[in-house]
Amino acid sequence: MPFKKTLTEMLEQVPGSLGAIIADWEGEAVDQVARMDDYDIKILGAHKGIILTRLREALERVDGGELEEILIRSDQNHTLVAPLTEDYFLVLTLSPEAMLGRASFALRRCAAQLREEIG
Repeated sequence: MPFKKTLTEMLEQVPGSLGAIIADWEGEAVDQVARMDDYDIKILGAHKGIILTRLREALERVDGGELEEILIRSDQNHTLVAPLTEDYFLVLTLSPEAMLGRASFALRRCAAQLREEIG
């Protein structure tokens, strides 16, 4: 499943984007595009997958509905995480100067395209 073209298009739409990765529920990289070290984006994907899983579990316990997107902000970067299916998720990492609204929109659009491709 080559998704590099779709991920690259998303990065090009978001000034300040550092990388994007599709990972499976175990945190294993499926595909990624990065303007940062490939190892770092893979580690980021694995760790954000753990957070996604825990938040999904918490929402299930309180009947909180379906998780659509997570924003994690630090002084070093911002990270958006979106589930694609039950088994896959998308992570977009950004510099602190990136426009979060534009990034969120691009992430949602990319996620919709990827869901169609995954089938």
